[in-house]
Amino acid sequence: MTDTRTESDSLGPVEVPAGSYWGAQTQRSMSNFFFPPQEWLPLSIIHSLAMIKLAASRVNRAHGLRAELADAIETAAREVIEGRHDEQFPLAIWQTGSGTHSNMNVN
Repeated sequence: MTDTRTESDSLGPVEVPAGSYWGAQTQRSMSNFFFPPQEWLPLSIIHSLAMIKLAASRVNRAHGLRAELADAIETAAREVIEGRHDEQFPLAIWQTGSGTHSNMNVN
């Protein structure tokens, strides 16, 4: 039996694998819309979104974002760009919402 933690969203609680970084919405997508890994969003897109997060953090730091928060965002973005968390992005390319799900999962 896999260890889980409880995450919640507007639909209520859902069990998520304890070792995952994603939350309730990604878990619901995986549970309700199973697609094999070859139909997941390409990692190059995930890495590109992380580059945007890195750039946004740097700009926002220059405009008042607290240094400790900017540092945390930049560290996480670099780790994603380097591919250190590739297994944390089980997102089907057949999603809806014009990329909202992908963007939230990268957050």
